[in-house]
Amino acid sequence: MQYLDFEQPIADLEDKIQELQDLSVGDGVLKPEIDRLKKKAQQLRESIFTNLTRWQRVQLARHPERPYTLDYIERIADDFIEIHGDRYHSDDHAIVGGFATVGGESVVLIGHQKGRDTKSRQYRNFGMANPEGYRKSYRLMKLAEKFDLPVITLLDTPGAYPGLEAEERGQAEAIAKNLKMMATLEVPIISIVIGEGASGGAIGIGMGNEVYMMENTWYSVIAPESCSSILWKTWDYKEQAAAALKLTAKDLLEMNVIDGIIPEPVGGAHRDYNQSALAVKERCLESLKRLKKLKADKLIDQRIDKYASMGVWAGSENA
Repeated sequence: MQYLDFEQPIADLEDKIQELQDLSVGDGVLKPEIDRLKKKAQQLRESIFTNLTRWQRVQLARHPERPYTLDYIERIADDFIEIHGDRYHSDDHAIVGGFATVGGESVVLIGHQKGRDTKSRQYRNFGMANPEGYRKSYRLMKLAEKFDLPVITLLDTPGAYPGLEAEERGQAEAIAKNLKMMATLEVPIISIVIGEGASGGAIGIGMGNEVYMMENTWYSVIAPESCSSILWKTWDYKEQAAAALKLTAKDLLEMNVIDGIIPEPVGGAHRDYNQSALAVKERCLESLKRLKKLKADKLIDQRIDKYASMGVWAGSENA
């Protein structure tokens, strides 16, 4: 288990517990002390994770052991048939998608996928999609519409790939085309931020009728480091930038950008993949039960109204 800097007190206690367990010879002499330390560690964990800063939640969203899209698909889908390629250029491995059955419901599942080690990170391009990834998603959503299947998207990306070749192949156009298509798609769309939700890279597959965030995730037009770099010409103010951006699930729920928060195990989703996946599955099924009752025109109107009503503005009496 990898620990973040603010988790070091927990790590120290768990190391001490392991040391005592290794010394135990089965006579139960050390059991009271081990139990006391376990209780203390749990209390400390609850105390720390109840009072996380926005930057600490950003760190948790990026935890290298956090479950990714394929980890969730493995646990929430009874079957999954992956579809490859955009029929224009190639297959983008940073976005995976296909047909699946979730709790007896046939759906199309799409999500960003990161890698665990150097080789897989390069293969998945660190979860940063190229235009072909968004065009593959477009293709999948139109297939979902054709077969009257709901769409579930899992968002987890540091942003769309910013390379020259992506711009040459129409990165902005691919994302914009997806947004236009999703606005009028005639089937339900449920979007869930499972890690990082950065800018157009996330919303490029995330314009849902209902949008949810897991408890320790972030969703913003820009990453804290990039914001700090623009405003202060250095990454040193990333914590202040994270606080100013108000990018956590709690912040966005208060601003009515999202529809709800999916709880995580104490310590983060990486502490218990199965519990995290079960929470995601239950939320998806609850949403599907509601949204499948709506006809296509109502789904479209609800989705458009949802995004049109976001933001705060004021008019002038003299305008």
